[in-house]
Amino acid sequence: MTTTVREAPHHDTLTCYTDYGCRRPACMDRKRRYQRELRRKKNEGQPALIDAGPVRQHVLRLQADNVTTYSIAAAAGVDEWTIRSLFPGRGRGRKNSVSPETANKILAVTADQAKPGYTDSTGTVRRIQALAVKGWPLRRIAEQLGINPTYASDLIRRGRHGHLVYAATANKVASAYETLKTKDPARHGVAAHLIRQTRERARTERWAPSSYWDQFPEAIDDPDFEPMHGVTRRLILAQDANWVMKTSGLDRYAAAERLGVSKAYVDHAFRDHPEYAIEVAA
Repeated sequence: MTTTVREAPHHDTLTCYTDYGCRRPACMDRKRRYQRELRRKKNEGQPALIDAGPVRQHVLRLQADNVTTYSIAAAAGVDEWTIRSLFPGRGRGRKNSVSPETANKILAVTADQAKPGYTDSTGTVRRIQALAVKGWPLRRIAEQLGINPTYASDLIRRGRHGHLVYAATANKVASAYETLKTKDPARHGVAAHLIRQTRERARTERWAPSSYWDQFPEAIDDPDFEPMHGVTRRLILAQDANWVMKTSGLDRYAAAERLGVSKAYVDHAFRDHPEYAIEVAA
């Protein structure tokens, strides 16, 4: 007789630990942090969990108004699984208790807010990126926004592909951006190694800081505005040489002559930016 091991749908909440027996180190650490938080609340006289019934009924009313589970989760800033867990599903029962924070987020969602009200995600993505340049990890940004950290990361990824974002989320990000852009994350409990990691990622991705956008206050929400922060002359040359060689079939010598630079300059540009380096047109 063989036993089928159910794989958790994700590893971003406690569900993988409690319902699927996941024992990944990161998930076990999340469980320990959760337990410490429960003990802290108990010591402070705060309720750790409350009845999920009113939250469940609120979700049912929203669904009756043709609001999808995903839309409710996005408007509340929680994981979609948090909403689904309120109801029984295949191989599992329903969740009968939730944290006060989660309950408040879901109960605050209205049908008008959760129904599709989309806007361009350009400004939302740029604001999150600018906060990362300052050293604010996505998790801390998400806390300020009142949304799930996974959703904050997803906003950047989806924004790169031109996806829209909820107008309510865009407004949350804009408000948090104004609050955090002048604050030092180190003075607000962010560990030094997390600040370094976040800044290094931002530097590698060439994300523009808030000081850059302060110079172009009208541009941060403009999808047609191409930020030139971190763009060097060699990067531009590497891109131009790549395009000339691909479209005209020229070698490096001829491409350099057309661009008005030396072949050595093209070589240096390609060396600094190998993602654009080619020898001849494909």
